Amino acid sequence: MSTLLHLDSSPLGEASISRHLSNEFVQNWKKANPNGKIIRRDTTTSAIPPVTAAYVAAIYTPADSLTSEQKQLLSLSDTLISELEEANEYVLGVPMHNFSIPSTLKLWIDQIARVNRTFSYATGTPVGLLTGKKATFLLASGGNYDAGTAMESLNHAEPYLRTIFGFLGVTEVHFVNAGGAAALNYGADRATFLAPHVESIRARF
Repeated sequence: MSTLLHLDSSPLGEASISRHLSNEFVQNWKKANPNGKIIRRDTTTSAIPPVTAAYVAAIYTPADSLTSEQKQLLSLSDTLISELEEANEYVLGVPMHNFSIPSTLKLWIDQIARVNRTFSYATGTPVGLLTGKKATFLLASGGNYDAGTAMESLNHAEPYLRTIFGFLGVTEVHFVNAGGAAALNYGADRATFLAPHVESIRARF
């Protein structure tokens, strides 16, 4: 059975461009996979804690030596990684915040980028363990940071996401970049703005 992990990270609710696009992706995915399963994760409501020294110590402690307190520290990470392992496809709605990703999404990444669970140094070089997966990133930004634009070099969100997911073994990635969303604040029509990005998603199915 096909399983999709649907993750959103925008704090804007129904006003969010990235959430609109991730929902569009999910609806098309459901039609293509009528018997598929969807795992829903929202980083804005998941109360993900920052990395602490105690957490770092726990991830480097052998499983059979973990204390009850350390197991509790790792419980959320275990759950989030299990969702990634169960799914064979991911879709992430990601708004650009200050040229990079939202802080809540970074907290999620810090919980799932975990040695001996999602990557390994057993061979002496890093090897991603989330293999055979594919990911689609629906990136919304106020400005236009597409390749060839004057502000391309300021887009740190897409390169970072490519890097971290590639490091974890997910190398089949696709981006839909909805740049220029700030125009909606100055009277641009939302449906007209969304139309080419929605069409890009539908074309994939």
